[in-house]
Amino acid sequence: MQRSISVIIPAYNEEKRLPSTLQKVQAYLAGGQWDFREIVVVNDGSRDGTAAVAQAAGVRLVENPGNRGKGYTVRHGMLEARGEWTLFTDADLSAPIGELDTLWRAVEESGADGVIGSRALDRSLIGQHQSSFRENMGRLFNLAMRIATGLPYHDTQCGFKLFASAAAREIFRRQRIDGFGFDVEVLYIAHRLGYRVLEVPVRWNDVAGTKVSMWRGLTAFLEPLQVRWNGLTGKYR
Repeated sequence: MQRSISVIIPAYNEEKRLPSTLQKVQAYLAGGQWDFREIVVVNDGSRDGTAAVAQAAGVRLVENPGNRGKGYTVRHGMLEARGEWTLFTDADLSAPIGELDTLWRAVEESGADGVIGSRALDRSLIGQHQSSFRENMGRLFNLAMRIATGLPYHDTQCGFKLFASAAAREIFRRQRIDGFGFDVEVLYIAHRLGYRVLEVPVRWNDVAGTKVSMWRGLTAFLEPLQVRWNGLTGKYR
């Protein structure tokens, strides 16, 4: 199996965290386990020096037409990827980049079209937890998501997901949600298209400075219903 990877990092006002993140990803990819590798920073209309940081690090910079949201940003990056496999990861590396080994091992063992990192399957792997309120809201969200969509996953919102790029192009070009509910949508689309996407536990640490407000998190509860409605009305064909 070809070992060719694109790492997509959505970034909005990440001038402070991005240098360390890029150093870690570059060091990991320099290990020689990939025949082709690229890092793509997708700048979501940042008002700070995010773009300059990416350019100084020598990685590929893709610019959104203004501030469009995380869903738009990830979709933009996934459709720009040149590798045979594409990982998207949060700019804070809450799931360490070395956990790509865990996802890739699952691909090799199963032949799956995608693998998503999960905090819910083995919570002993969480080093720094979120607040009890956020963790409980996450559990409730994923329960509501399973009821609304019929998907089997226990943690759709962990920002560490690997897809075969051929599958990703079919999935992400159908994506419609530009906000934080896009994770549910792309997994729902993948299921509708017949792609097999596994969920595996990964190491994870909460990192201060989340961009998700409490209100935005609460409104995300409506998005699985929107995804189900889109599916019923044929918007993902």
